[in-house]
Amino acid sequence: MIKVGIVGGTGYTGVELLRLLARHPDVDLTVITSRKEAGMPVAEMFPNLRGHIDLVFSDPQQANLNACDVVFFATPNGIAMQQARDLLSAGARVIDLAADFRIQDVSVWQHWYGMEHACPELIAQAAYGLPEVNRAQIRHARLVANPGCYPTAVQLGFLPLLEAGVADTQMLIADVKSGVSGAGRKAEIPALYAEAADNFKAYAVPGHRHLPEIAQGLTRFAGQPVNLTFVPHLTPLIRGIHATLYTRVAQGVDMQALFQKRFAQEAFVDVMPAGSHPETRSVRASNLCRIAWHRPQGGDMVVILSVIDNLVKGAAGQAVQNMNIMFDLPEVAGLEAVAVLP
Repeated sequence: MIKVGIVGGTGYTGVELLRLLARHPDVDLTVITSRKEAGMPVAEMFPNLRGHIDLVFSDPQQANLNACDVVFFATPNGIAMQQARDLLSAGARVIDLAADFRIQDVSVWQHWYGMEHACPELIAQAAYGLPEVNRAQIRHARLVANPGCYPTAVQLGFLPLLEAGVADTQMLIADVKSGVSGAGRKAEIPALYAEAADNFKAYAVPGHRHLPEIAQGLTRFAGQPVNLTFVPHLTPLIRGIHATLYTRVAQGVDMQALFQKRFAQEAFVDVMPAGSHPETRSVRASNLCRIAWHRPQGGDMVVILSVIDNLVKGAAGQAVQNMNIMFDLPEVAGLEAVAVLP
């Protein structure tokens, strides 16, 4: 059994990790930390876990994380980088669900996240945890940077076109909508029910923190710099990412065949029939990304629709998928739940 520790088990991604790992056949949940809730039974905070998890939250200063085989950081940006070096030295593997190790250029990371990086030497060692692209590197990694939710939906949508060299790399547009859980489990005015319900808005149009992460990945797929416009929106949903992606593609490209061939062996990417309109509810609580494409009026503009659950494929589920790869387990272990409807 894999001994698992979770740092920051009280947020939305933390409880998703707990939900998924509680039923994982090869996992022994050993430590769950929370400075504020230390001593509280996990099931008291999250009653859906009653009968599945008997642990109490541990104080991070007293938790024996070094005894774990793998430690997940479901924490704000800037926390994992403070502890990763010691955990790796002790022999544990680390999967960071925040952004501390996602961007290879340290100066770019420091610009967008507004802090000095605590262990820049580890960034080059970190595998970027998008399994559909980086499976071989993840398998041998000791440190994995789990992708963000927006970057996951956008990169998977553009991936086949950029790898095949058929997209206009100087005109990539990502118009992406997110549910409010993407902001995390904290008391902030924009996420209050009275503010978010019955409302729809764009935000961070001049530049969002996920922009350099997405551009880094798309540049790698294309083998050349790309020109990306990324506009995020907040929707009155709890869960869900819907990415509407635009680029130009020459006539004569068999789009359906291209997407189906690229993702044929991927358990968690569903290429839908041509002309489909994937819905966020069709992936709710699952680790799936559903993708479809359109050519409006038969022109050279292609529209790709990509949907994920931001807390699962966009966070905790993808982290478990990465753990499975790192420990040579079936990639679908613990992640085979069907999406929840209605």
